[in-house]
Amino acid sequence: MGAWDLLLIGLVMLFGLCGVLVPGVPGSWLVWAAVLWWALKDPRAVSWWVLVGTTVVLFLSQVVRWQLPPRRLRASGATPRMAVYAGTGALLGFFLLPVLGAIPGFVGGVYLYERLRLGRRHGEAVAAVRTVMRQGGTSVLVELFTCLLIAGAWLGATIWG
Repeated sequence: MGAWDLLLIGLVMLFGLCGVLVPGVPGSWLVWAAVLWWALKDPRAVSWWVLVGTTVVLFLSQVVRWQLPPRRLRASGATPRMAVYAGTGALLGFFLLPVLGAIPGFVGGVYLYERLRLGRRHGEAVAAVRTVMRQGGTSVLVELFTCLLIAGAWLGATIWG
């Protein structure tokens, strides 16, 4: 598989990761489609196993998300800028504390945004983070974490596979 193909697959996957944070964009499906494209272009055993694992993980993530309350992020005061902070925190956490760091990174990004918005008030920022997470932030976190796991598996299989 050529470098351009891998770059395009990586860009589709990155667009899907960003799409998780944007309402109306099917982020997890774009990430899955990128893995499918990779498996079809590079038909090796490892690529097919990554595709199967991706499908199973996405299905399980959908089951978990169905059990969570519906997303009402606008009602909690969530903004696109908050999504950028949360997504950046999750991405940094994913790489700084491998895999599991995405969860505290996401919550830390929301906290940092609220702390900057409210101006040095710790108690109010913590209360705002709780509200956001109850109003649908947990659903976004589950979907983003799943897509980060898939992207990490693809990257690992591409580099070491």
